[in-house]
Amino acid sequence: MTMALTNAFVLLFSCVLAISFCVWGKPATFLDDFQITWSDSHIRQIDGGKAIQLVLDQNSGCGFASKRKYLFGRVSMKIKLIPGDSAGTVTAFYMNSDTDTVRDELDFEFLGNRSGQPYTVQTNIYAHGKGDREQRVNLWFDPSADFHTYTIMWNHHHIAFYVDDVPFRVYKNNEARNIPFPKFQPMGVYSTLWEADDWATRGGLEKIDWSKAPFLASYKDFDIEGCPVPGPASCASNTGNWWEGTTYQALNVMEARRYRWVRINHIIYDYCTDKSRYPVSPPECIAGI
Repeated sequence: MTMALTNAFVLLFSCVLAISFCVWGKPATFLDDFQITWSDSHIRQIDGGKAIQLVLDQNSGCGFASKRKYLFGRVSMKIKLIPGDSAGTVTAFYMNSDTDTVRDELDFEFLGNRSGQPYTVQTNIYAHGKGDREQRVNLWFDPSADFHTYTIMWNHHHIAFYVDDVPFRVYKNNEARNIPFPKFQPMGVYSTLWEADDWATRGGLEKIDWSKAPFLASYKDFDIEGCPVPGPASCASNTGNWWEGTTYQALNVMEARRYRWVRINHIIYDYCTDKSRYPVSPPECIAGI
């Protein structure tokens, strides 16, 4: 028996013994974990499905979703955003419980720009049906020049959004202060590319230039590690899951330094400081996010 086969059997035996779901790592292709949900003619599979391109033109945008929902864990994708003049477009990568009145949702929304202007990433968090927690950051690099890793970390302690190894938003679990935190509803993983020139770029002042179409966003290295639902009922509460470990319960010293740097230099909107919308600061802002 080869060493590779031996290691595979050891891992399989460990999974059988484990109380929780055993994570096997990244899928081999896009279709292992995802399905096209909107306009399959506008999603191109590349390299045998190891990478894809989302296409937006005057006929349609497009989207895809995970085949399963997950409760806690880490989700990441490498994305290369639309190059050149992308004003009026939105490339979204998010988790959603797909429930109407009490939905939970964790959003990345990449807002297109005029050539030469910074790309803006908007994040939002819905917990127990309440959203309107938008923050916007201007990215400090050109996200259309190469692939960058965008990650959502979700455990019992906090939700953290990362670009590569840089955390730029953290939403802490402050349930002890009666602040809602998503932890009961499993969420699917979604991505879409669509036209939103009524609001996406400079509040809708910059319209989409269809002469630049088709607009292309590229994806690869899809990674979902979490508790699948349906799946072992004990998984989500298992403190032995790696994403619940001490290392991931708060930002480490280096991450905290990077986080402060982003917040000082690159944040351009924070609902917590928008007194026109919230004359009284939302409770999670007072508690610390």
